Amino acid sequence: MAVSRALRRLMRIRELEEEQCRMALESATGELGRMQHALSVGVERDRMGRRLVDVSARTGELRDRLAGLEETRTAVRLVEILEPRIAAAEVEVARLRQEFLGKRLERRQAETLIREIEAADAVESGRRSQQALDDWFRSRLHGTRAQTERDMARSIGTEPKLNQKEAEKT
Repeated sequence: MAVSRALRRLMRIRELEEEQCRMALESATGELGRMQHALSVGVERDRMGRRLVDVSARTGELRDRLAGLEETRTAVRLVEILEPRIAAAEVEVARLRQEFLGKRLERRQAETLIREIEAADAVESGRRSQQALDDWFRSRLHGTRAQTERDMARSIGTEPKLNQKEAEKT
């Protein structure tokens, strides 16, 4: 049984679905990475604002203290916004990863099915080919043996007697 066009089409569809899921996963992972980087930048910005407040407390610079407080407040707001978004993005990445792995499994199952059908076809073809060779050899062997027996019978003069009908034909 040859692999049907429908089965090959199914495998191609599975490949395309897997590719789309892979691209969506890569995109979501990239977005998650950007948000995590922005979070680390926000944490660093908070640290810098606190240092600026600390330094301004020793030097007495009011502008530095106000700038430090504003940096800290902005950084805290950024972190508060990013943390729930990062959590949601992590859930989405996990979902997309599971979907991608599911599509990969479906594609591999289709590939395995096609390989099994092709292997069974190859075995069947080999069996048929061997059967044809066996039949050919058997027909040659029996044909040669029968001819050899007739030749031997003629040479020793013991040809089988023809029945009445065969004698009339000759």
